[in-house]
Amino acid sequence: MVAGKIVDNAETIKSGKKLKTLDSYTGKLKLLEVFSWMLLIIYMAPFYLMFINSFKTRREIFSNTTGLPAAWNYKNYLDAMNRMDVVSSFTNSMIITVGGVVLIILFSSMAAWVLVRDQSKKSKVIFYIFTSGMIVPFQAVMIPLVKWMSKLQFGQFKMIGTHYGLIFMYIGFGVSMSIFLYHGFIKSIPEEVEEAATIDGCSKWQTYIKVLLPLLKPITVTVAVLNSIWIWNDFLLPFLTVNGKIKTIPLAMNTFFGAFSKQWELAMAALILAIIPIIIFYFFVQKHIIAGIVQGSIK
Repeated sequence: MVAGKIVDNAETIKSGKKLKTLDSYTGKLKLLEVFSWMLLIIYMAPFYLMFINSFKTRREIFSNTTGLPAAWNYKNYLDAMNRMDVVSSFTNSMIITVGGVVLIILFSSMAAWVLVRDQSKKSKVIFYIFTSGMIVPFQAVMIPLVKWMSKLQFGQFKMIGTHYGLIFMYIGFGVSMSIFLYHGFIKSIPEEVEEAATIDGCSKWQTYIKVLLPLLKPITVTVAVLNSIWIWNDFLLPFLTVNGKIKTIPLAMNTFFGAFSKQWELAMAALILAIIPIIIFYFFVQKHIIAGIVQGSIK
């Protein structure tokens, strides 16, 4: 009987401890959930203001910034599209973004592959040189960049004021982080996979295209999304280098902000139009992003 009571008491104590642990754990989760909701509200507030103000008149924006519009004015979007020349600016942004991202992916993945498989000290030094580019701010190099790019010319192909010149510069700024991510991911791929492809008669190029690239899909999606968001939204580099010859989406939106007046209602509508393509792209590939970043930075 005594032994039975002792066992019962022990079980009661254990269950009590479990209940206390569960209650405290539930409390922490609730607190974390409340904190997450607060962060979500803070993060989404600018998007909410941008969306509702894109349907208001300029007077209504200043008199009632946070409230819903009295009448949903869709004319702002039509006016914004006409002022931006949306077809031309969208085409320019798409050419530069797609061209830059594709070439960054190709060059970065090939460079990282060689640097991982070559275990010499030379490859380590080259890798550190590449990755050191991530800590150099653009503002530190923008003046010499514009100076040298204005002098660089290949026959009739100029680097200033052209699509390919801007793509060339984006490759230079984008490969540092991309090589770093690819380098970490490729380390997790067994070298025996590539040796088997070589035994089957594949050349280096065939091994890269048919074997390595499919295995790099998670990190490739991550690299594509990060660079697409950066290139699509970038204002400063095109502003400094295109000399008004071509207009990207961010440059076209600059027309709504004059020296003496700012057309906020059209600017808000233009911002909504500008973020729609990149948001759609992000939602299609979001499941690969976190996995690619984690695998590329840790392994």
